Amino acid sequence: KLGNDDCDKVSVLSDLESIVTFYCKSRGKKYETGNGWLELLGPLISLKLPRSATYNLFEAIRDVYVPRGDTHSSILRLLLLYHDPELCSFLDTKRVSPDQYTKGWINTLFAGVCTLPVIHTIWDLYFMQEDPFFMLEKILSMKDNDRQNIIDTLSAMPRAIEVEDVPDFCSLAQYYKLTTPTSFKQELYPIMFGEGGDEKFISHALCLPVTAEELVENTIEAPQCSSIPSESVRFFLVDCRPVEQYNAGHLPTAFHLDCNLMLQEPAAFAIAVDGLLRAQRQALAIGSNAGGEHLCFVGSGRQEEDRYTHMVVASFLQKHTQYVSMVKNGYQAIHEYFGDEVITNLVDHNFQRCLICNSNSSEGNSKNTSPTKNKSNSDLFGKIGMAMKLKSQEVKGKLFDYIVNPSTSVNSSNKDDSKKEDEPSKRSKPTMPVFSIDDVHDPDMVISNPENEQPVEVVSIITDSHLIVLREIQERRDAAHIIVKRPLSNIVRITSRKHHPDLITFKYGTTQSDMLVISDMDRLLIPNGGEAVKLISQQILKELKSSK
Repeated sequence: KLGNDDCDKVSVLSDLESIVTFYCKSRGKKYETGNGWLELLGPLISLKLPRSATYNLFEAIRDVYVPRGDTHSSILRLLLLYHDPELCSFLDTKRVSPDQYTKGWINTLFAGVCTLPVIHTIWDLYFMQEDPFFMLEKILSMKDNDRQNIIDTLSAMPRAIEVEDVPDFCSLAQYYKLTTPTSFKQELYPIMFGEGGDEKFISHALCLPVTAEELVENTIEAPQCSSIPSESVRFFLVDCRPVEQYNAGHLPTAFHLDCNLMLQEPAAFAIAVDGLLRAQRQALAIGSNAGGEHLCFVGSGRQEEDRYTHMVVASFLQKHTQYVSMVKNGYQAIHEYFGDEVITNLVDHNFQRCLICNSNSSEGNSKNTSPTKNKSNSDLFGKIGMAMKLKSQEVKGKLFDYIVNPSTSVNSSNKDDSKKEDEPSKRSKPTMPVFSIDDVHDPDMVISNPENEQPVEVVSIITDSHLIVLREIQERRDAAHIIVKRPLSNIVRITSRKHHPDLITFKYGTTQSDMLVISDMDRLLIPNGGEAVKLISQQILKELKSSK
């Protein structure tokens, strides 16, 4: 079976015994029949490597690719529910759980059921992925109605795989990987392949969980990037919070479905669901950013209210609706993801009516027990300092970047001309109304033009008292329009996202009754943004000191 000569049998058995014994002693584990260790060692022994190299490979594969415990069964069920809810429901009614037919596959990485040439080919493609979840993304299908026959048939399926079938086998798995949300892997990796965690997180999950981070990047940022594969996941976002919460702030692509209607007015709920699915089809047909085949449900993140959201999700699953997921911790997680930028990223966000804002405000007031108050200038710079990641080198020359100002305070009526050095011309891809990041390899800056959505070259200048953005006049290479001119003293906050540290947001406003009121903002994508922020903050300090 391993391709060894008969004379090597004693040596092979000795190697197996030595490796298993040393692994048990070094890891404090006990060998048990059927744990898959010998099957996993078989393909490695066949390579005829030195004993130490074989052990290192065995240990690495066990550590990285073989899940701990039986958590994989719950995840496989959720993946099956996501891609084929009808089959999953059928298997559930027959009380067939994935661990009954996949444990031998998972523990041995198919080595316990496939021939040696097939295993070598599967492992080559599997390890190239560098993704331990890749094995779970091969979704199965079968039609046998008898429970035991289903288990036997499923268990034996890999045995029918030939070497020439492996590329198609892995290609299909790659398809499921591309059409499955990925954030669940980040949440489950420590549980399955690490030191463990709360397995109830996945075993009690109603459907596949999605993080707020993946949802936002998918629905807001990804649609503006033309490099995203067409077969990748695109969410159709369904906000199931009560209408008053939805009206106090929601994502721009979210469709509302009041989950309270399900109990209070079932007929109205059915009409609402029908309208929702019609809207989904229309959004897909016209290629809208809000369109997607994957239904992602958002609750409030409050356990009491989310019970109704779970009922709505369950109703879709009972109808065998494909591609159903739910945002972990709901709207609360989305709100926390945006942090100080909720006002610019959420639609109709109302601080006074937003439950999360009110909750955070109450917590902040309860913690503020100090009777003294800092001076406004000191408080302002404290906020700036907290928001900035400073670097040691000083920015030299001009700042160039992609800038979008979503407010209406800057208009084309301000057309003062200003001198400007010639800059190399560069055309970028058309940008979307909010913002997008193209592959810019030189320090040019472009700005979204609301008239035709074509990017134009701009230059940013920091003077002693102002932040100025210039747009070149095509007819006059030595002149430019001033399209942004902000006093440095009006900057009250500078923020950046951890996933886009060069995307810097400058917020302008005042303090009223000890409360910071944001009146406007500019967003710039600055190469080496930390250095630029350091330069600007130093200039703000100088400006405020000189104004005292």
